[in-house]
Amino acid sequence: MTIHTEKARMPADYMPESVPGPLAQALIARDNEVIAPLGRVYPLVIDHAQGCEVWDVDGNRFLDMNAGIAVLAAGHCHPRLIKVAHDQLQRFTHMAGTDFYNEPMVRAAEKLVSLMPGGKGWQVFFTNSGTEAVEASIKLARYVTGRQNIIAFYGAFHGRSYGSLSLTASKPRQRRGFFPLLPGVSHTFYPNCYRCPINRQFPSCEIACLDVIENVLFKTTTPPEEVAAIIIEPIQGEGGYVVPPPDALSRLRAICDRYGILLIVDEVQSGVGRTGKMWAFEHEGIVPDIVALAKGLGGGLPLGAMIARTELARRWQPGSHGNTYGGNGLTCAVAYELLCMVEEELMANAADVGTYLLTQLQALQQRFPQIGTVRGRGLMIGVEFVNAQGEPDGPLADTVMVESFRKGLLVLTCGASTIRFCPPLILTKAQADEAVARFALAIEACVA
Repeated sequence: MTIHTEKARMPADYMPESVPGPLAQALIARDNEVIAPLGRVYPLVIDHAQGCEVWDVDGNRFLDMNAGIAVLAAGHCHPRLIKVAHDQLQRFTHMAGTDFYNEPMVRAAEKLVSLMPGGKGWQVFFTNSGTEAVEASIKLARYVTGRQNIIAFYGAFHGRSYGSLSLTASKPRQRRGFFPLLPGVSHTFYPNCYRCPINRQFPSCEIACLDVIENVLFKTTTPPEEVAAIIIEPIQGEGGYVVPPPDALSRLRAICDRYGILLIVDEVQSGVGRTGKMWAFEHEGIVPDIVALAKGLGGGLPLGAMIARTELARRWQPGSHGNTYGGNGLTCAVAYELLCMVEEELMANAADVGTYLLTQLQALQQRFPQIGTVRGRGLMIGVEFVNAQGEPDGPLADTVMVESFRKGLLVLTCGASTIRFCPPLILTKAQADEAVARFALAIEACVA
């Protein structure tokens, strides 16, 4: 596979016509009649897409820095994945992997195991989404430890089904109206050095936020011998694309080992090559007990997975957990091919172009004091907007996001005031330049 290096097809002076156009407006009106409220952030109505570009129903073109929220690792409509999907559609699409066997399911699981630390000693449970992968992780942790409590982090997003929602602590609206949630869940501070929540108590940090687990939680509300697992995102996604300091995950691994607690790593948004390595936890040199995975895994098709150490997974009795669509022939065939592509070249491209994009976005800080910091790994980059006092400026971030759309660039916010860049892993440096140029135009329009 070769990643094309020609300049983006979108001319530098291209701007969309007035958006949303008449056809988009008509479809939005139809949507409002039949689709439950979903919280769309700007009126993009997609018609077709290719690579890193999207066209709406009125013919406007956009450069895509969303990738379906970090899903389309190989970009839109990659011919290699289309061929695999077409071939599999002519064989079979579904035969209930919980009850029967199929080769695409086995081959995708074999590939996943080969990409885990050691290349063996892991087993896979396929799901349909990230929230299901987290649910499976919670259930397995409780089942094998005989313990009930789970520790998660403020700012975390693990999904919206009831178990994963109980771990999610990203935005109040995600929980409002749904209490009571899963009992036995505690939250603590995520290691965020840019906005350390306890630096007044600990001027010399040394990742003191993680000390709260042993010095506060374990001594007050959460006995360690009753904690089944600690779950963490190696880079917080919806919490603001927060990269923890070096050694944070190894410190957490040590805490888990001290008390016989399982470490669950949520790689739903950060995994499958997005950070320049197959798994984001590899940057920290740790080995988790359970990994929750989705988004990029399916290449655009709905697929997730829980990957657990074999000695844990085998303790599940048949029927302890299951689903109907997990191990679907079509999604697993595409996932295998996608994983091969990521291993062959895409994660290396994410590392290379991601470093380039990070540098270009950091240069914007010199032009715009409203940018407080730019952080990330690979093609998982966050740009945090601040006010004159250095506090998060959510309204500005929202305004820049919408203005970027009007300038032909698709981005989304996360956290309190961060705009995320999570484009397809096929992004070229020319397209990165185009994205930064359009982003700068959007910021200029919003702060002028």
